[in-house]
Amino acid sequence: MKQTGLPGDGLVVFVKAGCETCVMVQPVLRALDRQLQDLTVISQDDPAFPAGLRSLDDRSLELSFRHDIEVVPTVIRFRDGQEVARTYGWHRADWEELTGQQSLAPDLPDQRPGCGSRSRDPGAWEILMERYGDSNIAARPVPLGDWDDDAEACYDRGWTDGLPVVPPTDSRIIRMLGGTSRKPDEILGEVPPNLTPITVEKVAINAVMAGARPEYMPVILAALDAALQPEATMHGVLCTTCFSSPILVVNGPITRKIGMNSGINCLGQGNRANATIGRALQLIIRNVGGGRPGELDRAVLGGPGKFTFCFAENEQDPSWTPLNVSRGFDPDTDTVTLFQGDGIQGFVDQRSRTPEQLTRSLARSLMAVGNWKLCEFTNAMLVLVPEHYAIYRNAGWDRDRITTALHDALRRPGSDVVQGAHGIGEGVSPDRLDDMVDKFWPEGLQIVHAGGQAGLFSAICAGWTGGRFRHESKTVTREINPWL
Repeated sequence: MKQTGLPGDGLVVFVKAGCETCVMVQPVLRALDRQLQDLTVISQDDPAFPAGLRSLDDRSLELSFRHDIEVVPTVIRFRDGQEVARTYGWHRADWEELTGQQSLAPDLPDQRPGCGSRSRDPGAWEILMERYGDSNIAARPVPLGDWDDDAEACYDRGWTDGLPVVPPTDSRIIRMLGGTSRKPDEILGEVPPNLTPITVEKVAINAVMAGARPEYMPVILAALDAALQPEATMHGVLCTTCFSSPILVVNGPITRKIGMNSGINCLGQGNRANATIGRALQLIIRNVGGGRPGELDRAVLGGPGKFTFCFAENEQDPSWTPLNVSRGFDPDTDTVTLFQGDGIQGFVDQRSRTPEQLTRSLARSLMAVGNWKLCEFTNAMLVLVPEHYAIYRNAGWDRDRITTALHDALRRPGSDVVQGAHGIGEGVSPDRLDDMVDKFWPEGLQIVHAGGQAGLFSAICAGWTGGRFRHESKTVTREINPWL
């Protein structure tokens, strides 16, 4: 930090009237002022404090910011314009060494901690960085008039998904960037469908608009990483006439750390992390990638998942193998899984009591994905609620057995699903007449455990029809690195 408005040599003390320790050391400061010719006192909140001394007014906090003051009082020794030593709080021995004065305030306790600097009050540092620092923000500022409404300005410029967004001011962007150690100008890849380069800063801007918190940034960055993988086929998902959009499932300890919802109403509203992480990715797709409805987004109907669709998996039942483990990660590894899917098809079964009964019931509903006669054409995600899973768990069935049983129950004779069968034109190719046909590819059924503890209501999320190109379009799981 550069020195501003301070002598090149001497002693500088930062204080505030609202600090009890600063109030306590007023006699020390008055004594030093009489004994030293090079003392400068800087007050953060009251230029008349300390009493009896002439202080520099730092209510703007520029000096405190530029000199990285975290605690008051802070004592700094300068020589030739450079800081050579500092101490903070009240420690008699340290003050005596720094000032060169002995027997300072023998009536005071030997030491006492200081108070937080006003420049480190919540939200202050980001504002000060915007005003006085080098934020490394490269985005072009959008000037607004004195009477402009900033929320309406975001609408006017097409930056929203139809809901209000948080205006991305410099201070908010700086605060969001504090959630990652990655440099603001680092290019992360090209966002489909326009294949526009995206930087960490642009991620932060859209995370701000989505209403996210800085601690969500590692998850948002991992979700974007997943979306940028070729096998995620996001260009197709975004430009399709189908319903699909990214569905994000988050696993690992980070879900508890940032307060994600894996329980009651986890696919619905009400949880900030769930809502804004998914929304941040969607805004990136819109604002950076150009995936706007009616333009490159050609969905006939679309779906609410185009606003946001993100939730955490319930990992509290030790008998359940979480999604990230099933996909090759350790249980304690934080991950985001991106599934290209549609909205929710509710599954209700309150009478099945055995795993066999429940499997047959689930299979009948899963057959309806896309169209009950379309096979090996799309995929699906099954969100299995605790009460339904308990039927399997109590019978000793694990994830693998459930998955295998569902695939077996979904296999049908070709004569039942070929084009024209049952008087329905849709279906598989007539040359599959004598085959046994699977509904999904082996990897095409993802099962997630989530939801409230009470209620026999699971959910099926149909996959994008591009799933028929199984070697090109796949579910993607990426690790969340909290340091990136």
